[in-house]
Amino acid sequence: MHRTPIMTCEALDRLAGARLFFKCENLQKAGAFKSRGACNAVFSLSEKQARRGVLTHSSGNHAAALARTARLRGIPAHIVMPQNSRRVKIDAVRSYGGSLTLCEPTLPSRESTARRVQEETGATFIHPYDDARVIAGQGTAAVELLEQVPDLDVLIAPVGGGGLLSGTLIAAKQMRPGIRVLAAEPKLADDAYRGWKTGRFVAVERSDTVADGLRTSLGKLTFPIIMDLVDEILLASEDAIVDATRQTLERAKTVVEPSAAVPLAALIENDVRLDGQRVGVILSGGNLDLSDLPW
Repeated sequence: MHRTPIMTCEALDRLAGARLFFKCENLQKAGAFKSRGACNAVFSLSEKQARRGVLTHSSGNHAAALARTARLRGIPAHIVMPQNSRRVKIDAVRSYGGSLTLCEPTLPSRESTARRVQEETGATFIHPYDDARVIAGQGTAAVELLEQVPDLDVLIAPVGGGGLLSGTLIAAKQMRPGIRVLAAEPKLADDAYRGWKTGRFVAVERSDTVADGLRTSLGKLTFPIIMDLVDEILLASEDAIVDATRQTLERAKTVVEPSAAVPLAALIENDVRLDGQRVGVILSGGNLDLSDLPW
């Protein structure tokens, strides 16, 4: 893995009303934080487990990360992706040598297709977020961030399936018990927010948010971790997500995909009252499809 750098931008600070420190996981191997969890999971497998390869279902970044890591270990990677996944992410899986199967863009379809492929191949399933090895790997981004900027007041991460947020919460609350950890989520895929408000698990069957990496529901492992540890979940509209993506590109000269811009969008759109506090923001990925920009 890369030990990704910290980026700052005064123009974005003014928009958010806080001092922002961006953890640039858009510069990570395979272009996203997902490489951390995939690497930890794949290299945790015994030789017997790994022999028939690994399998996952993913909208993109975990798929590419798993394909890359499997290639590093010299084993096959079987990848199930929704047919509406971004072309740049489909191409990335193929470039890493992953065996690709497309399915309908719903969670039930992803899961049933993955079960069929597993029956055919005997591959070990690596869940994109609901796996303790994956959660632990994703948490290393927060560990590095708090080592690089130890005096943060707040930390914010995007939430889809919850692997990054769960790992971030566990790491941050252990290293800095007094730190506030916020989550940011698209309004069109707000299962985590509704679950946090009601205390009950909420599933998202289908979402068309531009933040395609955040269209999944929380998992059985990630839901209770997030409900127990998160301080607040903020929502971002589609217009705010697109604008934050563009602002990061234009003002910070940093390429991010819409999912990675959701925390900045949520900070700008909501009255969080940070009052100049020092805020760590995890830029989760940079796999932006330049042939299909959201503006």
